[in-house]
Amino acid sequence: MSNLILVTFVTRYGSTAEVADVIATTLRARNLAIDVAPISEITNLDAYYAIIIGTPLYIGKWPNAVHRFLKRNRNVLNTQQVAIFTLGPIKVDLEEMQQAQKCVEKELERYEWLQPTAKVVFTGKYDPAKLNFQHKVLAKLPASPLYDLPKTDNRNWHAIRFWAEHMADQLVEMET
Repeated sequence: MSNLILVTFVTRYGSTAEVADVIATTLRARNLAIDVAPISEITNLDAYYAIIIGTPLYIGKWPNAVHRFLKRNRNVLNTQQVAIFTLGPIKVDLEEMQQAQKCVEKELERYEWLQPTAKVVFTGKYDPAKLNFQHKVLAKLPASPLYDLPKTDNRNWHAIRFWAEHMADQLVEMET
């Protein structure tokens, strides 16, 4: 069995990629062999014994690239350890976090065969200057949850590293 772990992610504005890099760095510090790559670059999962998938929530949904990845790799993912981290709300708010967790559960319901060994939701980051034209227009609408929202980064790096340490413990156990 391979001892290689994949940390793969979908990112639109870079935040999920940054979190994936921190998770990978934390795992490497525990002497685990890690590959990190965007989901769009993954063509084969056979080399990995565990896969960590990172995804944002956009309007309560995972991006289509995550769904395509899960469907395309069902047979392999069914036999490997899979963990999922999701960047959810951009505000530190218990109600929004609970809602994001419900959204993740709803997304997972589409894949009854997928039983992640771990799943977590972290708060995210928002930078209106990085939005593409379409999202800038939407953010200017008074009905938008992003309306008049300033640049903010509420990612809890301590919690992210703590989760990665916990994953390292689990992955080391599986490896031995």
